Amino acid sequence: MNITAKIEYEINKLQEGTTFKYQQLGIDRGKYNAAAKAIERFIKKGVIKRLTTGVFYKPKQSVFGELRPREEELLKPYLFQGKKRIAYITGGSLYNRMGLTTQVPQAIKVASKAKRVTTKIGKIQVKPVKSYVDVNNENYYLLEILDALKDFKTIPDLDRKSAIILLKNEVSKLTDNDRSKTVQYALQYPPRVQALLGAILEFSGERNSAEILKNSLNPLTSYKLGIKEVILPTAPNWNIY
Repeated sequence: MNITAKIEYEINKLQEGTTFKYQQLGIDRGKYNAAAKAIERFIKKGVIKRLTTGVFYKPKQSVFGELRPREEELLKPYLFQGKKRIAYITGGSLYNRMGLTTQVPQAIKVASKAKRVTTKIGKIQVKPVKSYVDVNNENYYLLEILDALKDFKTIPDLDRKSAIILLKNEVSKLTDNDRSKTVQYALQYPPRVQALLGAILEFSGERNSAEILKNSLNPLTSYKLGIKEVILPTAPNWNIY
């Protein structure tokens, strides 16, 4: 099978709306020059499109025309090394997806401990954020919850009552194993995260998990998060106001 046929075969296996790099086409590095010429031909035919240097996508068609890949898919090449996840989307984009804010940020924040992800995809500016723990496919969704707790006070257009209900529901859905991991990860975050997570866990009846967080905090420190007792009854137990 020649290089053009090889690339065409691999592209045909991809789902529409999927991004990819040379590495995902199973091409030897020594054949990248020939592959680049073949890819240019496929771009001219409209079979694939270039997203940025070395990153391409297979366009998805709908009754309304061509659709760009989803935000997560656009950034996939930067969130993974091979099949290993090393980063995740955080900040305003995450909080919008979670339903915590209606505002859509101009820049997307990507958190990673392994690398700084700084790039621009079309008009989308991507900015790096340092993750508090190593990111993988088994924990990134737990770190998303902790990030929302960390930024609770600064999330724009936030309805605090609705946000507490939403976050409580997210925490309540965790398995015992995931809840234990979340508590351990929270110990790497600022104390306000431990306090807010602890208050939510206590309110949910998870007293053992909450106690671990309580023991990590300075009992004299208070946290001004704008959360009233009527919203989170256990907040005063954690010096949250």
